[in-house]
Amino acid sequence: MAIWIEEDAKVLVQGITGKQGQFHADKMVEYGTQIVGGCTPGKGGQSVDLQGKAFPVWDSMFEAIEATDADATVIYVPPPFAAEAIMEAADAFDSIKGEGVVVCITEGIPTLDMVKAVAFVENRPGVRLIGPNCPGIITPGDGGGAKIGIMPGHIHAKGRIGIVSKSGTLTYEAVAQTMSIDEGQSTCVGIGGDPVNGTGFIECLAAFEADEQTQAIVMIGEIGGNAEQEAAAWA
Repeated sequence: MAIWIEEDAKVLVQGITGKQGQFHADKMVEYGTQIVGGCTPGKGGQSVDLQGKAFPVWDSMFEAIEATDADATVIYVPPPFAAEAIMEAADAFDSIKGEGVVVCITEGIPTLDMVKAVAFVENRPGVRLIGPNCPGIITPGDGGGAKIGIMPGHIHAKGRIGIVSKSGTLTYEAVAQTMSIDEGQSTCVGIGGDPVNGTGFIECLAAFEADEQTQAIVMIGEIGGNAEQEAAAWA
């Protein structure tokens, strides 16, 4: 078990034809993530080479999900277009499957754009938004796993510690410290530090508490806001 993303999850990449999207998608495949293709408007019918294998590109998320039955998507799209990409993915998952995970890595999305995107996702209760401005989510497996984002996969291992953090680099530090005592991770979630995001501490804590694999939780906050106090009160 794990939370939200199983180690064999099928993943799409929005912005796969861009420099950042292709670079990080290649690292995801190298780790063992089951990428099934990508989406870039206007690039449908093309393919992208990742780790020596060609992956198809679709024009829209509706086409991509219908063709692949994907479980999740990761967004490497420039800030002016990222909120629209979030809403397109959420709408497609909701319409086709009734559920799905949308991970947005993009930093610098205008706040009003995110207010609109988060409200849009909240009206689709089967869809989970992680981010934006986050390192992503990773569920280590026995060999590889599902790495959806930019975190360094090689530092993780399957285990029983759940990690949730606003900070990307401190997430990696927490992983290193758990590994130093021979403890791996069930799932690591970077929720991002932006004032408007999709998933908060309390949702992560509740999911970890319900997960049979997770036996302990590390939560890392940042300066600003009261999310940490609210999580402590909930716990």
